[in-house]
This record gives sequence, structure tokens and C-alpha cells, in this order.
Amino acid sequence: MTKSQRILDLMQILRRHRHPVSGADLAMEAGVSLRTIYRDISALQALGASIEGERGIGYVLRPGFMLPPLMFSNEEIQALALGAQWVSEHTDPGLALAAANVLAKISAVLPADMRDELESDAFHVCGRKDGTEPPDLMVLRQAIREQRKVRITYVSTGEKRREHVIWPIGLGFDEGRQMIGAFCEVRQDYRVFTAETVSAAEMLPERYPGRRHEHLKKWWSKDPAHCNAEAVNNLRLVRSSG
Repeated sequence: MTKSQRILDLMQILRRHRHPVSGADLAMEAGVSLRTIYRDISALQALGASIEGERGIGYVLRPGFMLPPLMFSNEEIQALALGAQWVSEHTDPGLALAAANVLAKISAVLPADMRDELESDAFHVCGRKDGTEPPDLMVLRQAIREQRKVRITYVSTGEKRREHVIWPIGLGFDEGRQMIGAFCEVRQDYRVFTAETVSAAEMLPERYPGRRHEHLKKWWSKDPAHCNAEAVNNLRLVRSSG
């Protein structure tokens, strides 16, 4: 956990307590050491927080304190708005909702003039060219984070329905297409699946062997002719934090 996140968490804990709370209790609730609590309280006081109390007695946060608002340049605000629009139009419903939530959180702490810039309609990202709704990739995104195997059902060439167990290692987004980079247990090789052809995806309890980043390196090091050069070159893998 970063220091900034730790301080934000401490602020929320103090807000929940109307009466003085000891440093030991704060440390237990925050999951940090007592020494860290003392340092973070000093940091909040330096930022202007009205925290009354002292060691051995307890601390209480008086109402009215807010952390300084996030400050962005106009170009940074425009980049955030455009990025969120692109995510909403070209990824999947789960990420679209997350993008909207991010903008709402940022808007809540911006000064009025910057909030107007964030909500401006001067820039626009076009939707998918075919007008269809993007597939929901939530299961696959979770499987990538947790390095779990996934059983997929997809429609292959000739309208045949097939079932494979894959090790998803990345997602790609290219001109309205969603692609899944994965190791296929049936083919015993790395493949690219177009998300629109996947009709069902079930995350399995079993984790796949090795680290995801190692699989990526192994895939890219292969002979492009051996692993579908066109698909690999078009795929822009999104690295998901583990």
C-alpha cells in the first residue's frame, strides 16, 4: 500500500470515530504499526487536518477538513475524458462502468472550472463501426489477474462449436475488435481468439503453471509464422496487474 493510500485510509477511519481513539486502536484498524500511525497523523496535521489529541490519550478529527483537490492541466483533463470515452466505447461493459466511476470521483474533487473542462463535449470518440455491443470480458480479465485457467466455448470456421481450456495471458483492443491472447491446451500452443466468437467462458479453480509475463515473453520470442503472424502483430496486449 502506498503512503498516499494509507493516509486516505487513516482519514476515513478517523471520520468514523466521533470520540478520541487511541493510536493502538487506529493501528489495529488500519493494519499498520503504531509508529506508522504517529507519522501519518503528523503528515495529516502538516496538510492542515485538525486532529486533536496526543500519544497515550487518543486522537479525534474535527469536521471541515478535506485533502487538497487533485490538480490537472487542461490537456491532462482532456486526456482523461478522451481515454474514458474510448474505454466506454471499445472495451466491455465492466470497464465502461469503471471508467465512468473514475471520472465521477475525479470530478467530485476538481475546482468548478476544471470540472467544466472534464465534462465538456468538445471531444468525441466514435463507437464500434459495426454498431454492435462489445462482449463482456470480465471473467477473462479476472482470470488474467489471478492466472487461472478458463474453459471457453467458441464458434470456429464453418460454424462449428468447440470447447477449449485456455490460459489467458492478455487482451487486445484493435479498431472495435477484442482479442484474447492465450495458451491453448488442445493445440499446445499460443493462440489469438476473437472475443466475438466466444459464446461462453468459465473460470476454473486451477491456476496455470508459470508466470503470465513469462508466457508473454515466450510467445513473442516464437517464430511469427508459427503463431499466426497477422494476429500477433495486430494484438495490443493490455498488461493486467497481478
